[in-house]
This record gives sequence, C-alpha cells and structure tokens, in this order.
Amino acid sequence: MTASRLRDVPDEPLTARDKGIPSRAVGMTIAEFLATSPRLDEFWTPLVVLDDAAMRHNVDTMAAWCGERGLALMPHGKTTMAPTLWQRQLDAGALGITLATMGQVRTARSLGLDSIMLANAAVDERSLRYLAAELADPNLRFVCWVDSVDTVDAMARVLATVGAPRPVDVCVELGAPGGRTGARTLDAAVAVAERVAATPTLRLAGVAGYEGSLAHDRSDAGLHAVRTYLRQQVTLHERIRNEYGPGDVYVTAGGSAYFDVVADVYADAGAGAAPTGGQRTHFTLRSGAYIVHDDGFYRLISPFDEGRSADDAPRFRTAMHGIARVVSHPEPGLALLDGGKRDLPYDEGLPIPRGAASDLGAPWAPFADAAISAMNDQHSYLRLGADARDVAPVGSVVALGLSHPCTAFDKWRVLPVVDAWGSGAVVDLVRTYF
Repeated sequence: MTASRLRDVPDEPLTARDKGIPSRAVGMTIAEFLATSPRLDEFWTPLVVLDDAAMRHNVDTMAAWCGERGLALMPHGKTTMAPTLWQRQLDAGALGITLATMGQVRTARSLGLDSIMLANAAVDERSLRYLAAELADPNLRFVCWVDSVDTVDAMARVLATVGAPRPVDVCVELGAPGGRTGARTLDAAVAVAERVAATPTLRLAGVAGYEGSLAHDRSDAGLHAVRTYLRQQVTLHERIRNEYGPGDVYVTAGGSAYFDVVADVYADAGAGAAPTGGQRTHFTLRSGAYIVHDDGFYRLISPFDEGRSADDAPRFRTAMHGIARVVSHPEPGLALLDGGKRDLPYDEGLPIPRGAASDLGAPWAPFADAAISAMNDQHSYLRLGADARDVAPVGSVVALGLSHPCTAFDKWRVLPVVDAWGSGAVVDLVRTYF
C-alpha cells in the first residue's frame, strides 16, 4: 500500500495573520509567491527558518538506515503537522504517519493521508463515529492503541452501535512504572490482548509503546531502562502472537532519542524477516523530530548528532533556526530581542545565540560569549560578555539555535524554507495545521 499524495491547500491565500511574511505576499497563494523568487531579507522578524538541504539530508539518512535494518518508519506527524514535510517522509519510503489525537487524524484525512497510526487510545464517542465512517475507505490503513480492558470496552460499546464496515486495528500498549500510558505489567497487557481478540469490532494488530519517557539522557542507567522495556515489549509480542490472526502486525516504539536501541532489540526479534502464516510484522519506528533535528535536546541525546556520532556513522543536521531582531539595550551587556515564548520553543531549553548580522541576508558573525538568560511572551534576554551595542546593535538580527521541534512548529502558520542555511533564497513556505 502506498499513501496518496497529500493535499495541502494550494489555493489558500497568505494573509496578514501569517507571521513574518512580506507585506507583498498577502493575498498571494504560496505558489504565486514562490514564483516571484522571494528572498529571506524581505521577511519580518521574528522568524523560524527551515533549511531545505539539511531536511533532505536527514530524511534520506533515516530512510536508508531503517531500510538497512528492515525497519518500517511511521514518523510522528505531530512534530510538524505539515503535510508538505510528511510527503517528503512518505516519498522516502515511510509506511505512513503517526498522529497523537483524533483531531489530528481528522485533519490529516482532510489532507489526503491514508496510512495512519494513532499513538493513543480512541474512546470518545464522537471521534469513534467519525472513524467508523472513514473505515468505509478500503485504502485507509488505520491502527490505534489500547492499554486496558476498560479502553477496549469503551471502544466496543460505541462501535457496536455504529456498524463500522470493518474492525478497528488496535495494538496493545505496554507501559512501565513511572512512564506514560500503557499496561503496567506483561500479564495485564496479555489480558488486554485477549479482550481485544474476543471483541468482534476490533482486530488485535500488535504491540506498541513509548520508551522515551523512561530516560532523559544516554547514561548507562538510562540506556539499560530503555533496553529492558523494549525487550519486555518483544516478550509481549511473542506471548500474544497466536491471538493476531491474518493481517498486518505492528511492533512499534521509538521517539527520536533511542531509535538505535530500538533497532538493536528489534533486530534480535526478527526485524526484516519474511512474512509467515499470513502475517506481515512491521517492526516500526515512529521517530518524528529527525527531519529537522535541533541545537538543544536532540543534539545532546540523538545517536546521530554530528557531535556524538563516530566519523563513519550517520549524522543529522540541524534544519531549523530562529531569527530575532535587537530592539533595545536597556543596560550594559544586555540586548532585548523581538522574539519570545510566542515565537520560539523554550520547554526543553532556551534558544542558543549563534551569531549576529546587520540584517537578514548579511553574513553571520559568530558570538564569542552569549546566552539567552530569560524569555517573556514576546522578548528574549540576550546576555553578552562584550558591549551589546558593539556586538549586536539595535536593528541587527541574531541567529538562534532552537531546542525541541515539537514546540517550534505549533507557533507558526507558515515557515520559510531556504535552500541552505546562510542562503537568502526562499524555496518554499511550509504551512502547518495545528
């Protein structure tokens, strides 16, 4: 099955509500605007800018690495909620896109996505009625998660009344003490699987989980916790294998921090093996942040960070950058920027000053000593070891490394894409659908 071409909204005009776009772009479609060969120095600050060359490198790198290991990839689409970026991932061989809420599923379906994993339970009556209607599309691949008998029963009560044209595929989610959702023990997870198998409106379709909540660094203890959890997940898969029946089966884990450990454990479990007994098991990663990587959390924890990887190992490149303008020098050594929490991510670390330039399109001069010490809704506090007036005069712009893609994209309706960081040529505008 191949996902269809996604339908962005090509005729939707840009408006003054689209932060950062040039005034002349208002009223144009994205295609019309791009046909005028726009330059980054036309845009207003603050901005989050994407790097086309780095994104293409990251997508190709992850696709090749997964292919070599027999892993399927269903990247987490909540990271970007951008169908033009999902399409890049699908074109590189992704099996589908993972989403986090039924609201996101409805949005994605409206844009043409037909291969979806919901990394969550679906128990709301309204969304289940919607799903039942969508399942009339024979091309729709949809699978969601359940982690308790109560969840199974809640789904079954609604689905029994709506006459869904086929059962809903569900994976049993295995959790861990102190983690997020998921059955807390193997025995509890097996009981959930047995209830699913006995429910006519559901089809048991595998096991799922999220290892990222079990560790927050690459210490020996953190990696051991992740590996232990993944092995339990494989054990669960083996224990309930006879309950699956014909059809696709998923064994899925993986954020963007420990996918190397996931690959190791899944390799031992048979990732890449040929289908047997009418089943095709997709050992599936759901990493989402890799398409843009970052300069903060993932730079510190990803196995493919350019500062961590061995010389011959794959490396991701940072593909999102903040730009903000200096608007004030209220005291020596302090510059205030025009971008804050409304514009830039801050939950996994404050932005990292990388350099200053006289304006957009001018060469960046790296900082010798600089830090963002605090952020308000619309301002960031840039602390400089030298006189701020000399290093970053009022009206100049500052390049910022960002941390956590998931809370960068949601702040922007459209993001400019340059052909490469440092270039002024804008080659695309990425529209988001949060």
